[in-house]
Amino acid sequence: MTLEERNSTRRLEDLLEKTSRTFALSIPVLPEPTRREVTIAYLLFRIADTFEDAAHWSPEARIAALDDFEALLSRYDRTRAEALAKDWVGRDVARHAGYRELMAETPFVLEAFLALSPGAVPPIREHVIRSARGMASIVARTRSGELTLHSIRELQEYCYLVAGIVGEMLTELFVLDRAPLVGIAAFLRERAATFGEALQLVNILKDSAGDAEEGRRYLPEEVPVREVFALARRDLGVAGDYIRALQTAGAPRGIVEFTALPVRLAWAALERVESRGPGAKVSRPEVFLIAQKLKRALDRNEPVA
Repeated sequence: MTLEERNSTRRLEDLLEKTSRTFALSIPVLPEPTRREVTIAYLLFRIADTFEDAAHWSPEARIAALDDFEALLSRYDRTRAEALAKDWVGRDVARHAGYRELMAETPFVLEAFLALSPGAVPPIREHVIRSARGMASIVARTRSGELTLHSIRELQEYCYLVAGIVGEMLTELFVLDRAPLVGIAAFLRERAATFGEALQLVNILKDSAGDAEEGRRYLPEEVPVREVFALARRDLGVAGDYIRALQTAGAPRGIVEFTALPVRLAWAALERVESRGPGAKVSRPEVFLIAQKLKRALDRNEPVA
């Protein structure tokens, strides 16, 4: 690896650590080149998420930014990227310091993305664009600064756009150039979106109070919350099937660990929120213990899901 490549990797990993606790913990266990591909893909999704979350901007401004970002993904222009990044940061697109830094680094992240292998670029581009378009459709439904979902169907549609698509993209990167996984590719693809939905539902249940304060009411008032908990549990069960298929097929240990850790953390978070209410979190020491138990199970070649 050249000095330039090492510096690029450090910058990407620094941005990852500043924008995600869970993924900063789990992505480093992935084997290369998947580790770099997923790091960059996460950062691209996080850029799109930042526009969707910018409730202090008008819906029109957020949709325009998502459109501009999609255009950069499709037809990259460095001068345009630098101008847009400067404008987004100047208009205070994010209050979170890590997100602001990421937005300023949009040209760098896009150039790192375009330098990936020819096999990795198309699935990442396709899925990030699909998610960005979906986010724009969600923002378009915002009324008086608030987004409210009214049914389980709408909740699942939202989860698909922001997380199910991510699960589909990850699956394509996992099976890319890995002959042992060809035989289970169809099985994984059938469950990929549910895997993403499971993790997103747990996040929504955990963060519902804070989201509501910011005008995002993802939990439908018309639906008993116990139904959302039940859906999350069913989805996490499907995620377990996905992980078991990877492990049984002989997927690289890092891919098994990467998929198993967020599911174990999601189960712990779901139990915590169900017993203590929204806002209850799994502590850092508990996260560490969960991660260590997973590593020990993998060391002993035990089933992890």
